[in-house]
Amino acid sequence: MTKGKLSTDGGSSLSQNPFDKLVVPSGGVSPAQPGTGNSSLSAAAVPAKGLREESGKSRGRVDILRSTAGRGGKTVTVAQGFTGIGLAEKEDLARRMQKRCGTGGTVKEGRIEIQGDQREAVAEVLAAAGFRPVFAGG
Repeated sequence: MTKGKLSTDGGSSLSQNPFDKLVVPSGGVSPAQPGTGNSSLSAAAVPAKGLREESGKSRGRVDILRSTAGRGGKTVTVAQGFTGIGLAEKEDLARRMQKRCGTGGTVKEGRIEIQGDQREAVAEVLAAAGFRPVFAGG
């Protein structure tokens, strides 16, 4: 091999394993073996992306209102007042609302806007996600 060039033949195997000194915590949890299907978490124990298991506890109040201001007379349903959730979860909620209502929608300035007067359907989606929907306004 010439000076200044690296070998590309694969070289020798690693002389040490950086994971040798890791200790499995006591408590009966065994690491998952690839290809064996014995993972430490079952598929039923992990909720779907963006969904939380509904418990008796509410995730907070969300106001649902109908608005036409600044939209050329078009009606939209606005869900606002979310606390403790990020943009990704709001976008997931908006997608579920759009699918449930069969209309378009968006997330703007922390609010979810769904086209048309869809307050009841939006309330159902929010209740299923663990929120406490409240109809506000007229």
